Amino acid sequence: MKAVISGFLSICLLASFSIPKVEAAEKNKMKLAEQSHSAILMEQDSGSVLYEKNSHEKLPPASMTKIMTLILVMEAIDKGKIGWNDKIRVSDYAASMGGSQIFLEPGEEMRVEDMVKGIAIGSANDASVAMAEHIAGSAESFVGMMNDKAKELGLKDSFFKNATGLPAAGHYTSAHDMALMGKELLKHEEITKFTGLYEDYLREDTEKKFWLVNTNRLVKFYPGVDGLKTGFTNEAKYCLTATANKNGMRVIAVVMGAPSPKERNAQISNMLDYAFTQFTTKKLYDRHEIIKEVKVQKANKSKLPVVTSENISLLLKKGETAKKVKTEVFVDKQLKMPVKKGQQIGTLKIWNGKNLITESPVLASETVKKASWWKLFKRTAGQMSKSS
Repeated sequence: MKAVISGFLSICLLASFSIPKVEAAEKNKMKLAEQSHSAILMEQDSGSVLYEKNSHEKLPPASMTKIMTLILVMEAIDKGKIGWNDKIRVSDYAASMGGSQIFLEPGEEMRVEDMVKGIAIGSANDASVAMAEHIAGSAESFVGMMNDKAKELGLKDSFFKNATGLPAAGHYTSAHDMALMGKELLKHEEITKFTGLYEDYLREDTEKKFWLVNTNRLVKFYPGVDGLKTGFTNEAKYCLTATANKNGMRVIAVVMGAPSPKERNAQISNMLDYAFTQFTTKKLYDRHEIIKEVKVQKANKSKLPVVTSENISLLLKKGETAKKVKTEVFVDKQLKMPVKKGQQIGTLKIWNGKNLITESPVLASETVKKASWWKLFKRTAGQMSKSS
């Protein structure tokens, strides 16, 4: 059962923001991504779709698969399961991966940070499998984690067979799901330190110094682009999930099945141009910002601060009339102890009149445990003395 625990927040908002999918592109007969099989353009914070074309069609993603791989790597780092300076030992199987690679050798040890650099910049299949084995115990178990995460994120068009994107029957996703994966990965703000690099080196102080050049050339040639991942196989053709940040507004653009790298990059650039010339955003909350304190029953603390799980912004169509909106925080009325830090305990909703604009999970800011009998007795006694 849910209960409303926060009031209203009035802000200026453009009237068009009440529409989850911005329809300006269709109304104006915008021609974007004409040479790609499917595409989508999404504003990062709100998840609003600005443009789409065959966005739910299931297609091979090639190395864009590694966005999901990196999500699980970043989650493992956040949870303290692995550290940036941990050394990963490379198995024979990981070293045997073909395609894009950083030429890891069996038995070689490399830091997590360098492995992530190899995946994010060089699209390294060997590094992806080495990280998968280290996190899950085996490449197969890691693939299970990938598919579990896809379900958790509500990805209905995706199923993974490996951590690399190398061709495999039944390995597929959609432009829509790729945008949502990109949105999830970008919650880990450190990732753009890697995906936004155009070039770097591995094993720099050794005889095996290895030069990395980003497969996403837009990080150098389109201002504001700092990720995320390219992909190519003969079956998938040329694919790219790109992200760019300008004037505080971040967007994600995906194309799948472009005929050439040049055409892929041109289509992504046109989509980004459309987003930044037609829309802007107004920041409401930062990620992990406290938005409310709630009372918790039978816990070792009487109140629990509630925080956002991601950045929250309002999408504004340039030049339209503004009006008021409200925000509401819904938290589970019967929280079961213990509640762990980072656990989802409710939802933040933003409304424009009767229309739901944004819905985002809210999290516990700290761990709370079941209170002892003595603590509950003292709390009750204190409340009774105040009321008498």
